[in-house]
Amino acid sequence: MALANVLSLSQISGHIILVILSLCVITPLGINLRQFSGHCLLFTTGKWREEDGMFDVKWSSNGFCNFPLISGIVTFLISSVQIYRFVRIKEEASFLSLFLDTVLGILMMTMSIMSAIMITLGFIVWCDGMTERFPSCETSAGQNIIHGDTQNLDTSEFYIEMGTAQFGAWGSFAISVGVGVIALLKLINNHQVRNIKVSMYLERQRLVNEHLAQLDGRSTPPSSSNAESRSNE
Repeated sequence: MALANVLSLSQISGHIILVILSLCVITPLGINLRQFSGHCLLFTTGKWREEDGMFDVKWSSNGFCNFPLISGIVTFLISSVQIYRFVRIKEEASFLSLFLDTVLGILMMTMSIMSAIMITLGFIVWCDGMTERFPSCETSAGQNIIHGDTQNLDTSEFYIEMGTAQFGAWGSFAISVGVGVIALLKLINNHQVRNIKVSMYLERQRLVNEHLAQLDGRSTPPSSSNAESRSNE
């Protein structure tokens, strides 16, 4: 029982951290999309033009930004619901409930690792283009680098925004692994307890049946053959 309480408290703490980390993904990505006029920075490439020194950008698909956003929102919702469940529900969780907790933990872990890889690799691709002109990707932030109908883009905070999103995504992956392992441990513990209860019940039934059989054997009247042998004597 003490083990179950420790695991439940660890789950609540993990989901609280996941709520915070999911906001570290959702907020900077949403701000960056707005500052870039709905364009996704991740995996965006281009070439620097010699005539005006501007970056001839080739925008990538918005799906590279939408997937981490959706993953962050899903993680935020799942963790919020789980916190409510663990705080309000006091009775012992059923096997089905523990199984669903494990599945949700694996789902969050999968989505977070995919988001983390997508943000990291996508940002590296963007920074590779920036470092062709600037000494580092950070120094290109806030510079007038894109010409044309997208020249009103605000690039002043993209480095901090992407760095925060990376931190949130990788942190969510690490915590979701812990939450998933805890859910799996609770599931295994519940399964072992159920097996022990079933084994004790079967053993008790066996002992009861043996005791009843012994009582029946003692109360059985002597057979006719035994009675005849006694009369002949």
